[in-house]
Order: sequence, then structure tokens, then C-alpha cells
Amino acid sequence: MTTRVDLNADLGEGFGVWRVGDDAAMLGIVTSANLACGFHAGDPAGLRGVCRQAAQAGVRIGAQIGYRDLAGFGRRYIDVAHDDLMADVIYQIGALQALARSVGAHVGYVKPHGALYNTIVTDTQQARAVAAAVAAVDTGLPVLGLAGSAFFTEARRLGLRTVTEGFADRAYLADATLVPRGQPGAVLHDATEIADRVEQMVTTGTITAVDGTRIELNVESICVHGDSPGATQIARAVRTRLQQRGVTLEAFS
Repeated sequence: MTTRVDLNADLGEGFGVWRVGDDAAMLGIVTSANLACGFHAGDPAGLRGVCRQAAQAGVRIGAQIGYRDLAGFGRRYIDVAHDDLMADVIYQIGALQALARSVGAHVGYVKPHGALYNTIVTDTQQARAVAAAVAAVDTGLPVLGLAGSAFFTEARRLGLRTVTEGFADRAYLADATLVPRGQPGAVLHDATEIADRVEQMVTTGTITAVDGTRIELNVESICVHGDSPGATQIARAVRTRLQQRGVTLEAFS
């Protein structure tokens, strides 16, 4: 049984007059915040404000890097050349680092977003570009992702620390990858069911896939999507359940 686990959420995804989720409420629940970097979501003023709020709440800040795809919220695959993708990732991390520093905070890790996250599970070329970008900025930055992914292979090759992640509100396939969002049942919404699944994930190191297969899933961090309907209630239910089971919630060290 895992006795300590990180609870993270994707935040800072508003843009201009459009607000996405309740960042302030989520920062009172999670231990790490994956902040958008302006390519898939987020704008400078909003992100600077969330950096300040995260620092005040004692929540670790991570750079959530993605494809250059504001219109698609970073959920569409883009065939990007190695050097272009590497530069895009460096740019995003650097932008969030500057915003965080301006309010006395700092970026403590990197997590890919959306289609990029899923692509680099198997796409070695894009995985190599993302890992190389993080290493070029700071080899001390840990990266979040799926266990067994091409991204983790490339990250470890470059000396980056990898942090295995599980998803509270997403369904899994039998190969331990996520059910694509376009398929029925890919995103879960019932807070009690989600809390049950996270309890299983953390206390047994397994999760039940959509076909009933019980798969191994040893995780160091649990993600609750901040843009999902009822995200605050879901995150609170997960936090409460884990604490009831004696699990300590803290940012990964």
C-alpha cells in the first residue's frame, strides 16, 4: 500500500474573459498544480495570478506543456518536427518560470498535456524532443507521465527523474493507457466511483480497465482534471477518501 501520494490538477486554463474551472478552490485541495503555459490554454496575466495563489497555498507549480493549439485545447494531434517541438516546449517552460519568479514562486516539474501527453506514450520521436527540451532547460526538473511510456524511456536516458501518474477521472484500457476521449465512458463524473477507483489505485497498486482486466498501476501522483464538471467536488472526495485510509497527501519529493 502506498502511504504517501501527490494529488495534482490541471489549472490556469482560462483565457481572456473565458474562465475554466475554479482554480482557487482546487488550490485548497491539491498538492501540485499543472499550470498551462499559453499554448493549449492560459494567458500571461491569469497564469501569473494562479502562480501567486499556488505559492500562497503552498502548492507546487508544474509547467503543463502542450501542442500549439489554443483552438483545440491541445487535444488534437499535431505532426511537429523534432526541433520545432523541442523549441516550443523550451519556450513554454521558460515563460511559466518567468511568471512564477515574478511572484516569488518557482516551477518544480513538467507535465505534458492532452494530445501531446498521449502521443509520447508511443511516439519515440516526439518523446525524444520533449525530453530533450526539459533537459535543455534544467535536468533537475522531474517529469510526470505514464509508466512504461516512450517519454519515460527518453527522459531517463537524459537523466531526468520520472514520476508515474494515475488518473482519477479517466477510464483505462487493458494496456494501461487511457481510453480516448472520443469514446463513451472515457471521462468519469461520479465522485464516489472516482474515489473508489483512486482508493484501489493507491492501496492495491492496481486499477480495473474497461474490459474488466485488473492491471498494475503503481503511481506517485494522482491527477484530477480541473476543467471537468464537478472537479472541485471530485478532488475533495478523492482527498477525503485517501485521508480516511491513512494516506498522506503531499507533493512528490
